[in-house]
Amino acid sequence: MHLVGERQEWDPFPPTQHVNDAADRSDAYRAIAVSALGLGITGIIELAIALLSGSVGLLSDALHNLSDLSTSLVVFVGLRISKRPATDTHPYGWDRAEDIAGLGVALVIWMSAVFAGYVSLQKLIHHGTTSYLGYGIAAAVVGILGNQIVARYKLRVGRQIQSATLIADAQHSWLDALSSAGAMIGLIGVAVGLPWADAVAGLVVTGLICHVGYEVTRDLVRHLMDGVEPGILTTSATAATGVLGVENVHVRARWMGRTLLPRPTL
Repeated sequence: MHLVGERQEWDPFPPTQHVNDAADRSDAYRAIAVSALGLGITGIIELAIALLSGSVGLLSDALHNLSDLSTSLVVFVGLRISKRPATDTHPYGWDRAEDIAGLGVALVIWMSAVFAGYVSLQKLIHHGTTSYLGYGIAAAVVGILGNQIVARYKLRVGRQIQSATLIADAQHSWLDALSSAGAMIGLIGVAVGLPWADAVAGLVVTGLICHVGYEVTRDLVRHLMDGVEPGILTTSATAATGVLGVENVHVRARWMGRTLLPRPTL
């Protein structure tokens, strides 16, 4: 049985329920492939302009976009492993491979934060320069649009198939859009006469990366530690007590990847 957890506040799509695992996996693979292609192109454009202009804000954002190529591969591998059937040694199947893959996504996010913070501090300390501002701003706009489109697409698919890992990857792409916006603001600041604005923008981007990295890690660890949203248990208990002859019930449940396994105790 697949159940839906609580909505993210920034989620623009209502949660839905799907029970066709083959169709769900096909949707997930398509979302991963499309997002990897889109963000790969976006990241290469930003990287080229960042190297030309010397913008650390844009460089941090470009590397963050390109890191999605590796995280997409991690998510794909997790989905492939999770489809293995249950065995005598793994009676619950391999569904948690998706959540473990999600931790790989979280690791890439944290590594991006460390690198972005380092290069931004170095530029701030050594008073680095930034040039070709018009090209840099245009590249940042491309990053904003590309990441918003990809994030919304992956988020929609992730909510439809109840995949915490794909939702985490969507959050990663959503963060990239904010990173691109931060890089753009920094370049605009340099253009109006604030040479330190690009380095500060890089530090702001680092803070955004850390924030989403914390949220992604928290949600995935909650899944792996059998954390369940209270509303789901309350709803299940209410439904069970509505059955004729049932006077009291205690419901326990655990997430196995995209599947919530309930265990009522009468």
